[in-house]
Amino acid sequence: MSTEQTPVLYGYFRSSASWRLRIALEWKGIQYELRPVNLLTGENKSEEYRQVNPTGKVPAFVTKDGKILSQSQAIIEYLEETYPERPMLPKCTTKRAEVREICQIIACDIHPIQNLGVIKRIEEISSMSKEEWAKSSITLGFEGLEKRLEHVSGTYSVGDSITMADFYLCSIVGNAHRWGVDMSLFPIITRINNTLMTLPEFIAASPFSQPDCPEELRKK
Repeated sequence: MSTEQTPVLYGYFRSSASWRLRIALEWKGIQYELRPVNLLTGENKSEEYRQVNPTGKVPAFVTKDGKILSQSQAIIEYLEETYPERPMLPKCTTKRAEVREICQIIACDIHPIQNLGVIKRIEEISSMSKEEWAKSSITLGFEGLEKRLEHVSGTYSVGDSITMADFYLCSIVGNAHRWGVDMSLFPIITRINNTLMTLPEFIAASPFSQPDCPEELRKK
């Protein structure tokens, strides 16, 4: 008798880390239960949620075996190794490294300095608004990302096949749009994102397709 259960995703509709994981789940065709965690009301800091993820961050993921994982990169790698259909990494070892490089540029260099906790703190300790900080930090990060994509991109972020790098790119571009980044400065990033956002998996994973997205944002 199978003891497998439906995987569970704890996430927030606008969290870019949750977003890229949703794309991976859609890409792999994995059925899962979504349990929204509202970051604005502090649900992630509740004792109940900290029993799931002691760091109080999203996403958290309960596997089909009942194991709890956190950190989007670790979860996406787990999905790649556990569900071989529709691979998210190329066979070529150099290309695999390039995919992970793009993921890390976004996840380590761009995303952390404009997430919710950081921009709140910036407003507390400086005269810069959260909008100014987020816009300038993403713009600076995109300057380097655009240059790197000149060398590794094809139709998509790395070559002509969709990889996990595209999940990261799509979610960080969503943040850029939110904070008013001038995307005309980044034609490669824009072209790739526009292509990705025509695909059903990416549309389904969009923040504005999620049940915890406020109706006023969904209509925009």
